[in-house]
Amino acid sequence: MSIPTPPVNGQVIGLAHYASRAALETVLARVGSTFNQSVALRAVSDQGGTLERGRLVGRLTGALKIEESVAEETVEEMTALKLLAETDAELVSLTEHGRKVFEEIRTGGNEIAARLYADIPAEDLATAGRVLTLLTERANAVLAGA
Repeated sequence: MSIPTPPVNGQVIGLAHYASRAALETVLARVGSTFNQSVALRAVSDQGGTLERGRLVGRLTGALKIEESVAEETVEEMTALKLLAETDAELVSLTEHGRKVFEEIRTGGNEIAARLYADIPAEDLATAGRVLTLLTERANAVLAGA
């Protein structure tokens, strides 16, 4: 007996998110990092290792839907942990320690992703990506109008 495939809805998407995030949390615990910190590390790394502090805070609030004060706290924690260094009043940069931690997170995350997405046809992944991107855009529009 096969289990029927449920239609895509918030619950299905949420369950997938929480299950995959829980898997990533095992990597984060191993390296002593938090989810918010991992998102910040990626954001700075994606910009070549240096980013305006305000843009980083904006990226965290926008991506994670957290308050600005929580994003600021995350950046402060990361500076205290020597993951980021403030190069001047407006810029933050990855430290060597921050690069190492991010590389461990990326490697562990990639290993998890390889297991999760194994054997799913590329066209199915592309369709899911398009649908989820559209849903994100629409949800952000709803939040902007709230």
